[in-house]
Amino acid sequence: MQPERRPYIRDSEENRREALIAATQALVAEGGPQAATVRAIAARAGVTPGLIRHYFGSKDELTRAAYTALVDGMTDKGADALAGVSADPAERLAAFVAASLRPPVVDGRAVGLWAGYLHQVQADEGLLAQHERSYLRYRDQLQSLIAALDRGEIGQDRLRREAIACNAVVDGLWLEGSILPHGFASGELVRIGLASVGAILGLDLTVHATFIPELTDQDRKTAP
Repeated sequence: MQPERRPYIRDSEENRREALIAATQALVAEGGPQAATVRAIAARAGVTPGLIRHYFGSKDELTRAAYTALVDGMTDKGADALAGVSADPAERLAAFVAASLRPPVVDGRAVGLWAGYLHQVQADEGLLAQHERSYLRYRDQLQSLIAALDRGEIGQDRLRREAIACNAVVDGLWLEGSILPHGFASGELVRIGLASVGAILGLDLTVHATFIPELTDQDRKTAP
């Protein structure tokens, strides 16, 4: 079966790069990394194969860019959520965690795409380095939000350990919620995430989550 071909149009360099990244992601999500050949990517993006080298230098660089766009995009959704809340540190942390545990971050296609790249990480040093940068970008954002909480003097080592633990909770819930979306009630991932992160940090995050539509007063009473 021939890959779907987009009509050839003149476009800006930024749009062409985005089209190549989107095409790569779509092919990996549909058939794994082996499906994202240079020819298939170019056909899906509606460009000539030579433009991949022009815009990215190599297919490997395009692969890393597509992976970066996926994982950094999820971090950006959490950061975007901070614009809609107050300056209260606990509320900001709750907003960041909640944004990581609901659509569009929680998404079956996204986890499928992430899994498609995962087995390449150990074999590709460049991709591994990018994976580490993206992981630390999310964790550092999480750590800075934790550090802003009013909990007295807490050392950097403890903050780092707390951020690692909270990140692991969010990752696990994101994975399960994306793979089994019908296995959770509306807002349940958010409720569990806020309660679990709060338990690690010794505070109740759900009381600061009135801005979350899924989290009603009754939800807060029944949160674990």
